[in-house]
Amino acid sequence: MISISREQFERLVRKALSQLPDDVRNHLDNIDVVVDGWASKSQLVGTGIENEMELLGLYEGIPLTDRYGYDLVLPDKITLFQKPIEAICETQEQITEEIETTIVHEIAHHFGIDDDRLHNLGL
Repeated sequence: MISISREQFERLVRKALSQLPDDVRNHLDNIDVVVDGWASKSQLVGTGIENEMELLGLYEGIPLTDRYGYDLVLPDKITLFQKPIEAICETQEQITEEIETTIVHEIAHHFGIDDDRLHNLGL
């Protein structure tokens, strides 16, 4: 396990987001990406995960594929959970890779791709 400051973690998140292809970034205009220590009990509801240290990221919102008349709404939210990510990593390079993987995973949910499909795609 490795621990880095929240500032360093957020910097890695911003870098990962900036490296996304333009076609993806252009569809993230009403999404907040935030960092939290770990998931709250209310965030765990519906995930099938009971231990907050097992959830690395969470997409909260309406996937693009399910939207109709979706105007003037609060942003969707992607949360990366720093402590669980740190707990499975031993180096800063691993943290960087896990942040990138988690961001792609949660953005895929925004695009309407479910966990089964992500698993089939190898993500």
